[in-house]
Amino acid sequence: MLRKPDRMTAMKQLISQVKVSFPLDQPDIFHCGPNTTCVGCPKKLLDLVDAEINYWEAAMAQGVTPTLGDISRFAKMCTNVSRGLKRNNVPTQH
Repeated sequence: MLRKPDRMTAMKQLISQVKVSFPLDQPDIFHCGPNTTCVGCPKKLLDLVDAEINYWEAAMAQGVTPTLGDISRFAKMCTNVSRGLKRNNVPTQH
C-alpha cells in the first residue's frame, strides 16, 4: 500500500509540476498592446504563480510547513491560471 506524502513533500511535488507545466521562463510568448485579444492577462497570471512559488520555496527553506489548505489553495489557483492560459492560447504542458 502506498503512503501519501507529507505536506512538505506534497507542496514540493506540486511546485515541480507547475514549473514543468507553465511557461514561467518564456517572456517572448506574450505580445501585449492595443491589438491583442487577451482574455485576462496571461503575463500577470504567470507572475502570480511565480510569486507564489517563490514564497513557498523560501518559506519551506526556513522550515515552514504548508497546511493542507495552503496546498489546496495553491493547486486551485494553478488550475484557474491554467484555464486562463488556455483561453489565451498560451501553450502549457500536462
